[in-house]
Amino acid sequence: MRREASHGDLPPPGACGKLPRVPEPLSFDPIEEAGRQWRKHWGRASAAPMMAVTSIMRAQQIVIARLNESLAPYELTFARYEALMLLYLSRRGSLPLGKMGARLQVHPASVTNLIDGLEKLGYATRAPHPSDRRTTLATITARGRKVAAEATEQLNAIRFGTAPLGAAELNGTSDALRRLRVGAGDFAA
Repeated sequence: MRREASHGDLPPPGACGKLPRVPEPLSFDPIEEAGRQWRKHWGRASAAPMMAVTSIMRAQQIVIARLNESLAPYELTFARYEALMLLYLSRRGSLPLGKMGARLQVHPASVTNLIDGLEKLGYATRAPHPSDRRTTLATITARGRKVAAEATEQLNAIRFGTAPLGAAELNGTSDALRRLRVGAGDFAA
């Protein structure tokens, strides 16, 4: 049985393989420049929230690009990967589409599109629920299980695109953003 890695078991930042870089780096930090402008026009107090949110959004773009590039050989996007992993990690390998939408926190139409994509790839199937005719189940296939495992190994190898951040920075980021999520009522704390 495989031991799950803890945050302290992360490989050093340089050991996670080659990550894609942005197409043409700017000669200055646009978020720092926006912060300077913000302080000038709206005062110091409003600059920090704007810079934090803009940094989160830009980091999300960078990480998603890295993840999608790593998942491309499997014809997966990160959104499809998340849906596939939800099935992979479920007890029976299948879940109702409505439950998937709730767990992925996406609109029902988005779940339908994700499962459509996974079906076309042969990674999942869709069938009526055996005891509730109103419900449709998505089920991972053997091929889907194999791809989920391989894709996860690939994402683990690149530390989910988080280089050059270390374990302490990743834990601190998760903790800070969890506080924001709890405050927003994202889940029952």
